[in-house]
Amino acid sequence: MKFNKSFWFGIVFSLILYGIIRILLTTGVLDDVAESTLILVCINVMLAVSLNLINGITGQFSIGHAGFMSIGAYVSAILTLNFDVPLVFALLIAGFVAALFGVLIGIPTLRLNGDYLAIATLGFGEIIRIVLLNTEYVGGASGLSGIPAETTWTTIMFFFTLLTIVVINNFIRSSHGRACIAIRENEIAAEAMGINTTLYKVIAFSLGALFAGIAGGLSAHKFYVINPGSFNFLKSFEILVMVVLGGLGSTAGSILGAIVLTLLFTALQNTPELRMIIYSVILILMMIFRPKGLLGSTGLSFMKFGKKEAKPDDVISESSSS
Repeated sequence: MKFNKSFWFGIVFSLILYGIIRILLTTGVLDDVAESTLILVCINVMLAVSLNLINGITGQFSIGHAGFMSIGAYVSAILTLNFDVPLVFALLIAGFVAALFGVLIGIPTLRLNGDYLAIATLGFGEIIRIVLLNTEYVGGASGLSGIPAETTWTTIMFFFTLLTIVVINNFIRSSHGRACIAIRENEIAAEAMGINTTLYKVIAFSLGALFAGIAGGLSAHKFYVINPGSFNFLKSFEILVMVVLGGLGSTAGSILGAIVLTLLFTALQNTPELRMIIYSVILILMMIFRPKGLLGSTGLSFMKFGKKEAKPDDVISESSSS
């Protein structure tokens, strides 16, 4: 695996940004509210980038991302509360459990397309929510409380956000990512060229679920309390809006969309009666004057390995050999 100059530029830029924010927080220039907003931005970036892999890159219409987030939140909270597992290990375990659910759900449902897949993923999210709602071990309707507030603007938060962006961005630019893009453009043609469409859709679905689960775990350890109502359809829709606002298929667009919407929600907290109206009007104007999103299909040119992106011929040859 080779590291090109663009990758190192992205890493250095991220480290400098992280250092500046740490200094501002330590010196008191940024208060606790600003820190909470930064954490929310990072969590939403992870959710938006991971959903973009499924919806924007692979071309699937999933609206059940909050279900994977809830799995990560509850699994990590139970591990830290009841078993005293360190936060990092709890987050990794929660992510892999969410990815496992992504595989289990993906295998039977990802043969579907369009509206049918949307309904199936919506049903999955609601099933998870209802199961949590009726399970006393996880607190039922009242949820889990007393979760250790270990999510701060620390190395852990920064590391997992950066890891999400780097892994997914490099997956997109690999031959596997090109296969996913081929599926999005024309699934029948991709299958005719030897690409295992079901396999790649499951891989994208499970990888997106993994990082959504980690984001859910970070969220749970920030807000002390979690309950099933926090992971309903509206949460999935909110994540989807971030992806569409930034630009479907664009990693940079997903990051920008998550930042813009998080800051917008924070700015409108003092006007709750106008919050959803202003929010809706902005989205309508965006769809009228910028239907492809803020950045369209612009990708993230840095934070990638190697000297060049995979070519379509690489996708076909690799898929045929597998």
